[in-house]
Amino acid sequence: MYVTITDFIKEWNWEATLTLKVLYGLTDDSLKQQVYPDGRTLGRIVWHFTTNIPEYLAHFGFNVNKVENAASVPTSAKEITETFRMVSVQAAKVIEQQWTDKSLSQVQNAFGREETNAQILIGLIKHIIHHRGQATILMRQAGLKPFGVYGPPKEDWIHLGVDKPPL
Repeated sequence: MYVTITDFIKEWNWEATLTLKVLYGLTDDSLKQQVYPDGRTLGRIVWHFTTNIPEYLAHFGFNVNKVENAASVPTSAKEITETFRMVSVQAAKVIEQQWTDKSLSQVQNAFGREETNAQILIGLIKHIIHHRGQATILMRQAGLKPFGVYGPPKEDWIHLGVDKPPL
């Protein structure tokens, strides 16, 4: 649980950096990769968690600029990545400017549950991590090597002296 805004911002910036490393691996073609026929595409998923950041913050009382044309998924991986970068920087700034350490212990209704603002911020990070995991699976299905977020992808095991596990 976060006790200070500084603690949150450190983790936010770390997770944003990891997410950017995943997004840098996208290609325009990979954005079309679907979870299943008629399911969400990789592009829709990464655009969702990108545009959701300011929407989520606004829901909990922050004065924040929302993403223009959020309903339309870009066809450019670079555009999505750059938008995520800008939104994550903006999010850190508005949280630092609009909440204090004391704000973290205040309680709000969060989608039907009573949660502290610290829990609400944890939920924002977990939401991105959840969808980032989906994105790495779809990247693999699209033939891309995903960035190893919390551990190396299989192609990098050899560099660590790890044998390929049996199938």
